[in-house]
Amino acid sequence: MQHENAVEFAVYGEYALFSDPVTRIGGEKFSYQVPTYEAIKGVLQSIYWKPSIIWIIDKIRVINPIQTETKGIRPIKYAENGNDLSYYTYLKDCKYQVRAHFIWNENRKDDLHQDFNENKHHNIAKRMIERGGRRDIFLGTRECQGYIEPCCFGDGKGAYDDIRELDFGMMYHGITYADEAYSEETAGKMTLRFWHAVMKEGVIEYCPPEKCMQRPLREMEIKPFGKKHKNFSGAEEFGEVAGWGG
Repeated sequence: MQHENAVEFAVYGEYALFSDPVTRIGGEKFSYQVPTYEAIKGVLQSIYWKPSIIWIIDKIRVINPIQTETKGIRPIKYAENGNDLSYYTYLKDCKYQVRAHFIWNENRKDDLHQDFNENKHHNIAKRMIERGGRRDIFLGTRECQGYIEPCCFGDGKGAYDDIRELDFGMMYHGITYADEAYSEETAGKMTLRFWHAVMKEGVIEYCPPEKCMQRPLREMEIKPFGKKHKNFSGAEEFGEVAGWGG
């Protein structure tokens, strides 16, 4: 099913690091073989984001073969002066096609209902994809610079088009913050999500957040928006905060 406000684009980069949380306990990082839902959502939020919308990642298509490269890294020691030595395992020469759409953030219908304009957000998002995004694109971590360009999902040859199925097992899906809560269980909380990832003929269809396995982490409040909170929701407010107002 393709939504009317769907967007499609290709994202690529020399390296990517979609780190498995389990491998980070000892200070080292090892990438999942494919992007996490949260990582692709982060790419879309760098392309275009407003608090009134929530991006939903429908599917991705893996274009290049899955390759890894391990590098020796010297991160800063936080307990004492100097550097440590760690090994980070990156994905190399990555390229993916993405299809996604947005829904309204029902947690914002009281303070941002005037921004619920589907055509406006859809058209701006498509323009931002054509221009490479509003902010820098990263593939998992900041040292992995990414780039985007418009595409038609499914076009071209993919490395796994002829592979019937690859199972990646249980994976980290993302975190649901209180601002994007979708149920009574997630309201007012930070919630961790997991899912079972499977790629079929090069395509991974992501599980919607509300259908994932979830575990609440802690209580959390929704960030308020509006003039009195000085969150710059409009040019007029910015002028008042900056001292431009009469």
